Amino acid sequence: MRNIRITRSVIPNLFTSLNMFSGFVSVIYSSEQDYIKAAMFIIIGAVFDALDGIMARLTRSSSEFGVELDSLSDLVSFGVAPAFLIYHSYLNQFGAWGIVISSLLMVFGGLRLARFNVQLVGFDKSYFTGLPIPSSAITLAAFVLVYFNGNSFDEPFNSYIIPLVIMLSLLMVSKIRYETLPKFSKKGIKERPYSFAFVVLALVIIIATQGKALFYVFILMILIGIFRYGFSLAFKTGKGRKVSTGEASGKK
Repeated sequence: MRNIRITRSVIPNLFTSLNMFSGFVSVIYSSEQDYIKAAMFIIIGAVFDALDGIMARLTRSSSEFGVELDSLSDLVSFGVAPAFLIYHSYLNQFGAWGIVISSLLMVFGGLRLARFNVQLVGFDKSYFTGLPIPSSAITLAAFVLVYFNGNSFDEPFNSYIIPLVIMLSLLMVSKIRYETLPKFSKKGIKERPYSFAFVVLALVIIIATQGKALFYVFILMILIGIFRYGFSLAFKTGKGRKVSTGEASGKK
């Protein structure tokens, strides 16, 4: 007993474990056909996921062990749980195709996490390559909370489910950059004032609408990332054409 040491890393790892536990509870509720609670526990898991990062920075206890544990927890809460939720609540009616489509959230989410881990340099990042798996899971869970009533999804919104699942899955393994949340500090606000203002405004709207705007906030965030990526590609292409034209005409 004397050799047991409690280190600072226990605190963030506790929140990470609570994230994993929330994903497990979500799966249980999905199996019991209580899809609203299942969706809520995915979002609760996302809160614990955010808190473990905050606590790791506050206690300065970021580690490779923490990164690996976080990825395993994320795969349960944001890969398995939402895939299980959307299969049981809607996609099970499509047989084998329903299994394949719902599994994309888990499989592509796992690929997304593996890519993140092998590319990770340091523990602080200003952006993510590909849609973060928690964002994908929150978007889907928020969709369920808004559009699932009683025993089924509202029409015509049920027709959006398959495109939404495929879109979220592909975005996770895409090269589209998504900014990390700004740090709530004077330095963080100075460096990224617009991002900070967006987060604050989004929180106010979500609270004012009792969570109903959560889905639309995340869809907006996803679209901003897509448009920004498209604009950067168009800008690079246009710039490349100008350079090629200049070289062809002998300009320097």
